[in-house]
Amino acid sequence: MTPQELSEKARQLVAEGAVLLDVRTPQEFQEGHPEPARNIPVQELPRRLAEVGPPGTRVVVYCAAGGRSAQAAHLLRANGFPDVFDLKSVRNW
Repeated sequence: MTPQELSEKARQLVAEGAVLLDVRTPQEFQEGHPEPARNIPVQELPRRLAEVGPPGTRVVVYCAAGGRSAQAAHLLRANGFPDVFDLKSVRNW
């Protein structure tokens, strides 16, 4: 998908109720993020899954470049969140 296609799909999913999850550090998050985003750093995600929502919650996940979001997407899918869209980079929003 092109960055524009990623953006359109992510925005559509969030408009339909998906959780927008930023897995960057709190410092990166404070430097700028899309308004509806929740910040749970990828290294904290395993113990903070309940903050994402109940299992089955639709999630759009991103980080700075795509590495951490891919890791988070895999973790989410393995823990009862089958509908995860990886936006890759916050720049794609």
